[in-house]
Amino acid sequence: MAVKLRLKRGGAKQRPFYRIVAADSRSPRDGRFIEIIGTYNPIPENYEVKIDEEKALNWLKNGAQPTDTVRSLLSKSGIMAKFADSKKEGK
Repeated sequence: MAVKLRLKRGGAKQRPFYRIVAADSRSPRDGRFIEIIGTYNPIPENYEVKIDEEKALNWLKNGAQPTDTVRSLLSKSGIMAKFADSKKEGK
């Protein structure tokens, strides 16, 4: 089973709100997921990203592949740098 870290859309029309989830790559965008990692609100006046760092690092270490958007959000919050450092320490 290939696991991806991706966005699951919620919110009203013209007012998006996303959950960052770990999901099977074969399941639909807003369908079944394994675990919620965090949230992302892209509305400019309320722009907010909350990510559970421990859960995100655990999924990355177990081989989950983030989508481009989620990779960008993880990079901005510093989680991808910590993941890269942990990979270097393991060598």
